[in-house]
Amino acid sequence: MKKICVITGTRAEYGLLRWVIEGIQQSNTLKLQLLATGMHLSPEFGMTVDCIEKDGFKVDRKVEMLLSSDTPVGIAKSTGLATISMADAFNELSPDLIVLLGDRFELLAASTAALFAKIPIAHLHGGEKTEGAYDEAIRHSITKMSHLHFVATEEYRKRVIQLGEDPKRVFNVGGLGVDNIQKLNLLSLEDLEKKIDFEFREKNFLITFHPVTLAKSTSEVQMQELLNSLMEFQDFGLIFTMPNSDTDGRILFKMIEEFCLNNVSAKCYLSLGQLNYLSCMKYVDVVIGNSSSGLLEAPSFKVPTVNIGDRQKGRLKAKSVVDSLSSSKEISKAIEHAMSLKFKESLFESKSIYGEGGASKKVVDFIEQIAVDKLVKKEFYDLY
Repeated sequence: MKKICVITGTRAEYGLLRWVIEGIQQSNTLKLQLLATGMHLSPEFGMTVDCIEKDGFKVDRKVEMLLSSDTPVGIAKSTGLATISMADAFNELSPDLIVLLGDRFELLAASTAALFAKIPIAHLHGGEKTEGAYDEAIRHSITKMSHLHFVATEEYRKRVIQLGEDPKRVFNVGGLGVDNIQKLNLLSLEDLEKKIDFEFREKNFLITFHPVTLAKSTSEVQMQELLNSLMEFQDFGLIFTMPNSDTDGRILFKMIEEFCLNNVSAKCYLSLGQLNYLSCMKYVDVVIGNSSSGLLEAPSFKVPTVNIGDRQKGRLKAKSVVDSLSSSKEISKAIEHAMSLKFKESLFESKSIYGEGGASKKVVDFIEQIAVDKLVKKEFYDLY
């Protein structure tokens, strides 16, 4: 049996990988190895490794790597620590293939360690662009260290090939987030309110704002603009999910906590978990912030997204996404537009640009069929 090591470091990326992990676990020809790292192991970020285990998965290795610092120096040192720890974990597990998704610094560390250990990598959701964050450079770097590529759209497939990857190793399987929406039994509004201890109002927002690591203005300034805008919507229910561990993430934590303490209609959560989060998405009126979930998952619910700033700049967007500059005036204007009856009616016939589901099964099926022992050596694919 081929030993397939899936690496996960955040709640969001685990949510996308959930059904790939289950497919590998249930396969007759694959043996699942699961490695949890990053925010999963931090009480500060909700200790979400517990959620993985509650889903019925055995975590084979827990790789501690996050320092209690979100400065550029702290992030760089955390990445270095992760590289060392990943090397040890791979040496012990001896996987035949590593599976990882996205563009975070812990995954850059894992890819680097795997490269030197001559372990092939299957990379999911490559070829995408997010020009407002250093994730952009990390994602393309991981692409060059990877050997199999499972992308969400044909445009992303072409971009991975443009980076010199063999078209025979690049597969357009669609977006993994669509599978989550189809496979999870989302909660009723009444059950959701009880589970997250939040009373929905007549109108409600779901808000996730991550650090903007390459922006000219600081994350703190942009967050304050967002909070200033939300103050205009006094009677609205405001559900905040906390930002990730990127540079300046802890500053945003404090700002959100203080805002919620002073606003009875607002509540913040370290981690809602995929079931609660997607159930919230189903019932809110607008998804607000700069999280990829507003682009990848919200369109399947036909729920409008107000996408703030440049963090997701370059990523393909559905008709349900309204881009906004990061000033409070522009954010408020975008929210009003997203809530307008005319705009919401325009979404009735819209379709997700990430396919109709089934991406997770396609990934597992490909991995079952491919001879992983012949993947490590690869040639640069020239377009000309």
